[in-house]
Amino acid sequence: MTTTIQRTNDFKEITFGRRSVKAYDPDTKISREEMTEILAEASRAPSSVNMQPWRFLVVDTAEGKEKLAPLSKFNQTQVLTSSAVIAVFIDMNNGEYMEEIFGKAVELGYMPQEIKEMQMNAFKPYYDTISKADLRDVNLIDAGLVSMQLMLVARAHGYDTNPIGGYEKDQIAEAFGMDKERYQPVMLISIGKSAKEGHPSYRLPVETITTWA
Repeated sequence: MTTTIQRTNDFKEITFGRRSVKAYDPDTKISREEMTEILAEASRAPSSVNMQPWRFLVVDTAEGKEKLAPLSKFNQTQVLTSSAVIAVFIDMNNGEYMEEIFGKAVELGYMPQEIKEMQMNAFKPYYDTISKADLRDVNLIDAGLVSMQLMLVARAHGYDTNPIGGYEKDQIAEAFGMDKERYQPVMLISIGKSAKEGHPSYRLPVETITTWA
């Protein structure tokens, strides 16, 4: 069966139309070409000194889903029916990419060489000496930003998503052959076309969640 996917640039539809979907149309497939596009657009999210610590494991094969499902606790329906599950990790060695990130910025004309050298002199010692706990805190904030952006990008592409925190975080990296000390899990995001619409949910009013100063 071919499912027609409607893309949108309507910001209100993207934000207010997004729902957490628990069951998907298993016949809807997302090509790896389009998934690459989605991830590239999501990766425009901001990050601390542009270090982009997020890493993605895209589980889109039947074999991969069968491996992931037992690790997903009470979220197996999302895993097994979705077009794919994107496991978001942080790379605790992301400082290794500093030279490439700043060097490419110079090459592409985004910054002059002297600014690159100033930033390298300022940030490399910081990344070389920061504690693992502090680096983890910084990276988790950045991973949260890219995860939310990924879900909004998916909505713009016409797909539904569900962020998942209930899974065996201590096992997932090794299950897929990744170094669990370097790649630390953040969340799973299922993506596909909903089999039924997600439920709306109540949001606390602004006066409850905001203090003005």
